[in-house]
Amino acid sequence: MIIISDAPGQTCNRLWSYVGSVAQCIAQHKKMAILFFDETIEDFPSLLHCQHIYFPLWNKWFLEHFNGWKYYKGLTWRIKYKYNKSWNKISVILGFTNGWQTRSDYRYLQQAFPTLKLIFRPKEDIIRKANAMIEKLRKDSDLVIGVHIRRGDYAFWQNGRFFYELETYHQLMIKIVKLYKNYRVSFFISSNEEFSLDIFDNLKCERFGNEPSGAILDLYTLSICDRLIGPFSTYSRWASFIGEVPLCFIESENQQFAEDSFSKIIDFFHFENGKEIYDW
Repeated sequence: MIIISDAPGQTCNRLWSYVGSVAQCIAQHKKMAILFFDETIEDFPSLLHCQHIYFPLWNKWFLEHFNGWKYYKGLTWRIKYKYNKSWNKISVILGFTNGWQTRSDYRYLQQAFPTLKLIFRPKEDIIRKANAMIEKLRKDSDLVIGVHIRRGDYAFWQNGRFFYELETYHQLMIKIVKLYKNYRVSFFISSNEEFSLDIFDNLKCERFGNEPSGAILDLYTLSICDRLIGPFSTYSRWASFIGEVPLCFIESENQQFAEDSFSKIIDFFHFENGKEIYDW
């Protein structure tokens, strides 16, 4: 049995940490265990109750009391060798797998992909809200472009290289409209930052407010758009992969767009067009 012991970063980091092993278990009819996920696990009922996967530390009552999420996060963070290297020896002896190191194992992704889409399908309430949002945008548009606006911690990550002002996103969206000048274009905005859509003058934009399960709601909605743009992130990368949606990473504030700028993510390190993604 594969036992994933680490819990890197936020939700989409974990999805990418697990998907290669899940694909292998599907292809080889094996079982696996994931010691820790996060609070969003209930947003993925097919994952939580998948016949291939066990969550041995999952106990809803305990996790919601006594700060259980923090305790389990601390346990698995240490298993990831963050603070005490002796955990490395223990994990090797116990046969644990560091999921973050399996991102390059995409041997079974294509074979298992139809089942992966079902396993990582969110709960019906999220699907219903996402579909309603996209249907609203499609009423008077031909293309719905998902825009992942990631700021916050990106002011410091990679020395702020991929932190862009809201006006920069505005100008990039205008470039998208010009690229698809023969289509009616609308935008779905995904961001955990509060701001008014009025800053995107003369563009048709929508976003969710403070919805429950907002991160997964936004993630699934991105996955059913027609195109995606956003800075380097496992978030938009996952939406492109699981939704088979062409994505273009924003690599600079002066980015130019062409139709071939967009391609689907097929694994953590590759676009469908063969372009490789640098491991930040």
